[in-house]
Amino acid sequence: MRNMSFFLTGNQLLDNRKDVTRRMGWRTLKPGALVRAVFKSQGLRKGEMVRPLGVIRIRKIDRVRLNDITPDECRREGFPKFTPEQFVDLFCREMRCEEDAMVTRIEFEFLKARVIVEGYNESDMTYQTRLTI
Repeated sequence: MRNMSFFLTGNQLLDNRKDVTRRMGWRTLKPGALVRAVFKSQGLRKGEMVRPLGVIRIRKIDRVRLNDITPDECRREGFPKFTPEQFVDLFCREMRCEEDAMVTRIEFEFLKARVIVEGYNESDMTYQTRLTI
């Protein structure tokens, strides 16, 4: 199962205030796919581990222009008080892209999941886990 990071919006995801995400890439994702939602998956410091948040089921995938986002879509992204311009500014700053970039809009369902620890690898200090839905 692939990991998808929700570093900026982990709380919104856990509180069920987010059911859409915009991403650079992720073009091969298909509706119905299950993806492990994690807090952070890249740039981990030594000893830091991937922290699973749950599982998302992909509902719909679209390619859209970033700056076509609406106020309702900002809410669905987990930023109900943001204007579209504020969302685009944040996205461009974090993703280092232009405001008219084509992005992958991913609509999903957050599934409550339980993390089961199956083992620990001492050499790279990581836990082997699986999620049950």
